[in-house]
Amino acid sequence: MGIKTKAIFFPLFLTISTLLFSQQKTNTSLFEKEIKKRSTQFSDKPNFNKAQSFYLAKEWDSTLVYTMKQLNVTTNTEELKNYCHLFRGHSFFQKKTLKEAKRELSMVSKTFYFYNRVKMILGTIALEQSKFKDATHYFKEIEHLSTYELYGIKKSNIEHNLGICYLHLKEFDAAEPYLIKSLKLQEEQKDTLGLIGTYGNIASLYYEQYKDQQAIPYFEKAYRLSKTTTDYTAKQNTARNMAVVEENRKNLSQSLVYRKEYEKWRDSLNDQNKIWEVAELEKQFAVKQKQKEVQVLQAENKIKIAERNGFLYSAIVLLVVLAAGVYFYREKVKTNAIITKQKETLDELNATKDKLFSIVSHDLRSSVHALKTSNTKLVDNLENKNLEVLDGLLQNNSAIVNGAYNLLDNLLHWALLQTQQSYFEITSIRLFFIVEQIAYNYKPLMLEKNIDFKNKVSKSDMVYADQESLKIILRNLIDNAIKFSNPDGEIKIYSRNTDDIYCELIVEDSGVGMNENTRLDLLKDSVLLSKKENENIIGTGLGLQLCKSMIKKNKGKFSVKSELGKGTKMIVSLPKTPPNG
Repeated sequence: MGIKTKAIFFPLFLTISTLLFSQQKTNTSLFEKEIKKRSTQFSDKPNFNKAQSFYLAKEWDSTLVYTMKQLNVTTNTEELKNYCHLFRGHSFFQKKTLKEAKRELSMVSKTFYFYNRVKMILGTIALEQSKFKDATHYFKEIEHLSTYELYGIKKSNIEHNLGICYLHLKEFDAAEPYLIKSLKLQEEQKDTLGLIGTYGNIASLYYEQYKDQQAIPYFEKAYRLSKTTTDYTAKQNTARNMAVVEENRKNLSQSLVYRKEYEKWRDSLNDQNKIWEVAELEKQFAVKQKQKEVQVLQAENKIKIAERNGFLYSAIVLLVVLAAGVYFYREKVKTNAIITKQKETLDELNATKDKLFSIVSHDLRSSVHALKTSNTKLVDNLENKNLEVLDGLLQNNSAIVNGAYNLLDNLLHWALLQTQQSYFEITSIRLFFIVEQIAYNYKPLMLEKNIDFKNKVSKSDMVYADQESLKIILRNLIDNAIKFSNPDGEIKIYSRNTDDIYCELIVEDSGVGMNENTRLDLLKDSVLLSKKENENIIGTGLGLQLCKSMIKKNKGKFSVKSELGKGTKMIVSLPKTPPNG
């Protein structure tokens, strides 16, 4: 076939970010020494000195407090203001308040001694906000500076940042040399986490260009190197990448091994986060307990001093106890309500799971039984060399296997969607080429039934959707159209652009159609059907349910128009602009 497998099953890789300014640890002492050296002229400014101490100690909240106090002084020089805005901008950046960070850094004068540091932070902010052209502009300005002029900024980080920017801009020829340069510098610095991220990004670069043979070795390098680190995030991401690589290579057993490893590291990371959360809660609880003890002692002292008013104080204490009792009772009721709701949700999920397993196992058993029966006939006719019957039996077996494979493929994607493990990225997509790509793989099935296929999608129609989920939607709709079309029938796919918000993609067949009750059932949420239109077609309704879930996740709409004996129209409406949220 002319289209590679990866054109349909493109992997969903996570770029392991090792490029952020906040992660730079090498040579930061050089920057700190220079800050102390050049700011000695402000030793008579107590607020600034406190702000500087807190900044170098990475206590961002305190830095913000004292820099604001200093900026409120009316006698500040231009240089003193520059220091304060730099400290504030970097502090806001560390606290992930990017809008405020950018605002503070924009107030720093371009003649300021540490302005190259400001450019690096502004570039990183633009990168985190996906403003890749703006980020490229900042990084290019400091790309050729010497190590001394950069004051603690790694050259490898700048090269890496530029590579990532060009990678996101799809300028692959520009991205590759920067990522390679970054890789060499990280190898010299023996930066393990940096290397893991760079290997992954280089692999993604090649995979984006369908250069699988060049990409996969880098994914494997990243995976092997992650074994030498204790960073659970790196282990988790590299294992997941390998699982998707093996899945695209159809090595499902090895893919499952990597996916299990990914889940193990994900669970380890969650457990680690929970331990930190519990420790923080215990610390807060201990502080509250001490505070309560102090409050009790103060109350006792007041009671002794005002013994004449003992009755009044007793009443107050009683009210406090009563209020506490009411509070804890309400909290208990609230907690019980949450637990009850969670139990109901779990019961519903278990019921759906049981029904799905029942339907899938029944349909697969029927498929295997039909294949077994057909193979028996195949052996009998093979002995008689009845070629015409053999040809029919082989086509029958192919249809059975194809139906079972589609069921299992839908089941896999449905499971990933339900467990929120599927990667999802909304991008601008030109509909014509996606339809052309998916339809190509179904041409043999169409030729087998002598179906006339037409792609009438406008080449100018664009939508915003996740590319991989859109491919899954199209595969299921085209597969259904072929399945329920009569021999010598017609299938056409076309777009309708009459709405300001949505662009409609219609898959129309001239097949058997359906009655109104069936059409309404198909539009219901969480409906799993167990119907067989004939003995070779597996029809759980899972594929269409998967389509509806993915269309909903893409902020789109789905509808069906059909009449019994007059064919069917499956209508997918997708946003023409990036959806919010």
